[in-house]
Amino acid sequence: MFDSKITGEKKPVLFLIAAASLLFCSSAVYAGVGGGVDARESVNLIDVLKFTAVFLLGISAIFGVGLAFAAKKFAVQEDPRIDQVSECLAHAHCGACGFAGCRQYAEAVVLNPDIAPNLCTPGGKASAEAVAKITGKEITQLEPKIARVFCNGGKSKSTRRFIYEGIKDCKAAVLASGGDKSCIYGCLGYGTCFRACPFDAITMSDENIPVINPAKCTACGSCVKACPKKIIEILPLSKEVLVTCRSKDKGAATKKNCLVGCIACGICVKVCPFDAVSISSDLASIDVNKCKVCGLCAAKCPTNAIVDNIPVRPKAFINEKCTGCGICAKVCPVNAASGERKERHVIDQNKCIGCGICTAKCPSLAIEGTINYAEIALEFEAKKAAREKAKAEKAEEGVASV
Repeated sequence: MFDSKITGEKKPVLFLIAAASLLFCSSAVYAGVGGGVDARESVNLIDVLKFTAVFLLGISAIFGVGLAFAAKKFAVQEDPRIDQVSECLAHAHCGACGFAGCRQYAEAVVLNPDIAPNLCTPGGKASAEAVAKITGKEITQLEPKIARVFCNGGKSKSTRRFIYEGIKDCKAAVLASGGDKSCIYGCLGYGTCFRACPFDAITMSDENIPVINPAKCTACGSCVKACPKKIIEILPLSKEVLVTCRSKDKGAATKKNCLVGCIACGICVKVCPFDAVSISSDLASIDVNKCKVCGLCAAKCPTNAIVDNIPVRPKAFINEKCTGCGICAKVCPVNAASGERKERHVIDQNKCIGCGICTAKCPSLAIEGTINYAEIALEFEAKKAAREKAKAEKAEEGVASV
């Protein structure tokens, strides 16, 4: 008599029998559709495996042919120059070119006529020349850029709200109530930007403030993305005078938190001869498009919040083009220019600070030697050419009217 109770010892045996039954049930493929199924006492496993293998090979062949046809039918032809350009790039994948990666830039510079061939700054001049040759484009002169740190409040110049004992990372520290620094806008100094830089262009000073190496920095922006306080920006290399502060607190609070913070006193605004400095939200800022890097604001800043990265400037001298108008003597902030009216003026080299204000204001381009002379000379020639062109067009109109 059949015992309906299954003991623990019989369960594994029954499991093996069930598995074997599932394996041999594939013999159903031999049964006719709609007809009765002949029961067999045994199944030839070799025949079943052979049939299965043939069936799978057939299906694979059908799909393979289909995929091959689709690949050929819908294939997209790629410009071979893309691979050539890609081989010329630095493959740092830094993003300095403005694209997600080197491959994306290679595609853009080949297919888009508006993309310049010299955007791969890590590749340097050799890479730019090779890309220009492949794409048939001209290399346009781009102003070099560099990452700038807008905080100078190191550990000896700023205060802390509490002692942070967590992970030495700025992104981790900022999660603790915005960081341990009293100034919530300042650099935390835990080196996240230093570790993010792919070119070893950043070092941490003894004050725990990042220092940018101009020779290594490619302005890729990795440090900008890594900084949780947003105190790093990419700016033109020529703009060396900067307000190295981001505090928007009132002057008294800023002075309490940091010895080198901007207190919005307004002195920099008053002394700037080019109207490049302004104050907004209790913070001074310099318009890099107006700034002529004279350095007067840095010299007058009472808290040293404005940093002049050009400690020594070449001094001015007056050439034979001088008409004796006396403008240089009027604008010189240190009274270094002097002379009689309608006579050639002179610059006292002992007094001159090389700010270049006289060069910028001279109507006859008679003052040379300053750091801004080349820029002023280009502007002067451009204006002169525009005047001559306008004069010639007016003369042509007069002849035509006659």
